[in-house]
Amino acid sequence: MTSAERVVVNVDGGARGNPGPAAVAAVATVADGEVVGERRLYIGEATNNVAEYRAVLLGLELAHDLGASEVEVVNDSELVSKQIGGQYKVKHAGLKPLYLDAMRALREFERWQVRSVRRESNERADALVNQALDEQAAG
Repeated sequence: MTSAERVVVNVDGGARGNPGPAAVAAVATVADGEVVGERRLYIGEATNNVAEYRAVLLGLELAHDLGASEVEVVNDSELVSKQIGGQYKVKHAGLKPLYLDAMRALREFERWQVRSVRRESNERADALVNQALDEQAAG
């Protein structure tokens, strides 16, 4: 895989129960839509919002590993995207360290954007989250 200058990373995080068993996933694509990387990870017990932030961090790590200088993070959490974008304050103490980690990671890119989409537009990342949860449950 050659490095991609700009990648779009669809990320998702979810918990079965809130909190409950949680997993995160990231799918990186380039301009023509070609998937250039995927990752999924079981993260243990977490809330949905913690999982969504952990998914952003996983996606940024993937983009960094692919050598991207520009990244667009797409998720289905309006809360997370608006907190990172500065429209919402991060009030929950448990999310503040994850928010700061995400902002630090974003600063490593020349250009970045984070936006939210409807869940139906984030199908592959959602499927990988469920796959990671199912694998963990199966033991």
